[in-house]
Amino acid sequence: MHIVILGCGRVGATLAHELEERGHSVAVIDKDPTAFRRLGSQFAGRRVTGLGFDRDTLVEAGLPEAGAFAAVSSGDNSNIIAARVAREVFGVRHVTARIYDSRRAEVYERFGIPTVASVRWTADQMVRRLLPSGAEPLWRDPTGEVLLSEVTLAPSWMGHRVSRFQEVTGVRVAFLTRLGEATLPTAGMVLQEGDLVQVLMYRDQVAEVEAACVRGPEPR
Repeated sequence: MHIVILGCGRVGATLAHELEERGHSVAVIDKDPTAFRRLGSQFAGRRVTGLGFDRDTLVEAGLPEAGAFAAVSSGDNSNIIAARVAREVFGVRHVTARIYDSRRAEVYERFGIPTVASVRWTADQMVRRLLPSGAEPLWRDPTGEVLLSEVTLAPSWMGHRVSRFQEVTGVRVAFLTRLGEATLPTAGMVLQEGDLVQVLMYRDQVAEVEAACVRGPEPR
């Protein structure tokens, strides 16, 4: 697949190399030609100098034939405008934009443009490690109604089946990490000490689910 990247900062250059190593053709756009030095001599893709939302620049980068577009420049406005042009003008199916302002990111998600809110993501990761598990979700859908969260289970849950846990809490276990390995659980899988359990639930279930995780299995 051909992929176009807007922005040749550390993120853009790293992304370009990783995608190229996976066998994709890559074009990188940046308004500053000196930024391409981050790509190094090993990069075989296109280097295009220009504005990421300029039609001629995007055509030169091969966007009409591209299967994906990533806007990761340092400017929120440039990223979102370029992402919208890629999606709405060129019809690129897979488009994403890096946004520093998390409030904007939520709005653009509702418009159907997936975003990565850099500062918000970093802050969420820190909060999840400072506060009890489940306080901050690992992921939320664009409406904010469905959450993926890691929950901490009371010792009394150990030895019970995943199906029992789902029945009592009303959640769906998306996956669990056991001895460092991520696993898609079956209903009959038995919970073990040390399991990290990630669940899908609705936002209004959070308090009830956390209470059930601490309380343990209810009597049948």
